[in-house]
Amino acid sequence: MYRCVLALTLAVSSLAAQAQQHRSFTPQTLRGELVVTQHPDVLMNGRYARLAPGSRIKGDTNLLVQPGAITGQKLVVHYTVENSGLIMDVWILNPAELANKPWPTTRSESATWQFNPGDQTWIKQ
Repeated sequence: MYRCVLALTLAVSSLAAQAQQHRSFTPQTLRGELVVTQHPDVLMNGRYARLAPGSRIKGDTNLLVQPGAITGQKLVVHYTVENSGLIMDVWILNPAELANKPWPTTRSESATWQFNPGDQTWIKQ
């Protein structure tokens, strides 16, 4: 019994610590406001968009989140877009990631800003 409680406590504290860490994102990752309307339909930054087949939504602890669980919620996220225009990967931001500003919201911004992958920061040029 003691081992089970200890293992559960360690798992919960590990998830809490993980939620505060900054995940690694690519220069193609954009920031936006996501609202799942009816899967696969979403609003991204107030505009109609669709999730790609096989898309993944990860919560602030990096665990997968089902679209139905967040329907109607306005969430600040990082996301990637396929060449077809469909949204592929979505990460719901944790407090450490939310504090990391500025972050590009459009492809044109990411093309003109400079990205430092080591500390996951952008510099406007």
